[in-house]
Amino acid sequence: MRLLNQEGGSLTQVTDAKEKDYRVYHEEPTNEVDAKVKDTYYKMHTSQTVEFVKSQHEKWGKFDTVELTIMEALEYLADFVDESDPDAQFANSFHAYQTAEAIRAEYPEEDWFHLTGLIHDLGKVMGKYGQPQWCTVGDTYPVGLAPRECIVFGIKSFEACPDVKDPRYNTRLGMYKENCGLDNVMMSWGHDEYLYQVLKNHPACTLPKEGLWCVRYHSFYPLHRSDEYRDLCAPEDLETVEWVKKFSPFDLYSKTENMPDPDELKSYYQGLIDKYIPGKVKF
Repeated sequence: MRLLNQEGGSLTQVTDAKEKDYRVYHEEPTNEVDAKVKDTYYKMHTSQTVEFVKSQHEKWGKFDTVELTIMEALEYLADFVDESDPDAQFANSFHAYQTAEAIRAEYPEEDWFHLTGLIHDLGKVMGKYGQPQWCTVGDTYPVGLAPRECIVFGIKSFEACPDVKDPRYNTRLGMYKENCGLDNVMMSWGHDEYLYQVLKNHPACTLPKEGLWCVRYHSFYPLHRSDEYRDLCAPEDLETVEWVKKFSPFDLYSKTENMPDPDELKSYYQGLIDKYIPGKVKF
């Protein structure tokens, strides 16, 4: 199965033409979807402090919530709709197959990349266990330094965040040193960081670093879309981020009404799961 865009060409052929139709955010929403999107981001930008993110690492880093196979985790998202996403008001499990199949069509030999597309949002299982959407979904960004205008809804959306008044965290670099490396940067808490930590904790996971970074940073749009925060990156980070940049169009532009049939695809992806992330995984 080759997932095509609605115009009939491969996904990468229409990226530039379709870009203006995606990721449109409204400061003055005129419908319920846009209002939910704005509310989610304003709550996120108010509440995602350094101390909050530390508390989430402590809470979810115990990996004692549930044990699931990757396919079971995917099925958990069959009724999960991301309230931060203006482009996908359908179940996340369909988006998983859309992304995976779009990657498979363009990179047929990179099977780890196909699987990365399938699993990239599985950290959203937090939402099935009482986690609010504002700390589960949405774009991510570094905490512990002054917010930057390229973040969705801009600096204005951070006005009520306590950290913007804290001199430890309200300068350009805040608590970081120039080019300290992304591994030393604390990202806002959400499904990206959570799934990355879950996979790192799973002894049988053999997904390559490039796949793990696509999981960890696929929502870090200020870096891979706007080229911001390069002042925090070590030189080797920028090489790996190139894979995140390759991943991003498949995540974003595969969100169409073309719904893949999971039943036709499960056998192929189960084989990849068995290869790279076998067994029960502790979430």
